[in-house]
Amino acid sequence: MSRLDFDTITRSFLNNLKEGKREDLGIREYVQALAETLGSFKPRTLTEQRRLAVAKHQLREIKRHSKRLQEQVTQLEERLTILEETKEG
Repeated sequence: MSRLDFDTITRSFLNNLKEGKREDLGIREYVQALAETLGSFKPRTLTEQRRLAVAKHQLREIKRHSKRLQEQVTQLEERLTILEETKEG
């Protein structure tokens, strides 16, 4: 891959991150930007194809794990709210 292509891909990735406000960015936005960046790569060799496939698989796993973690955080926040209400009452 030529340097020019790499520069373009990097700029695209950084622009995707800047679309939302800094405080609005969460793991989903970073993962989405990374997925778009990986999707823009055009592997030229079998080795590059395999590496890209592995990276995409790892990204899917990150999405799955982050979704599970977010669900746990939501449950814990709900429990905390109930405990705080019980303590006040």
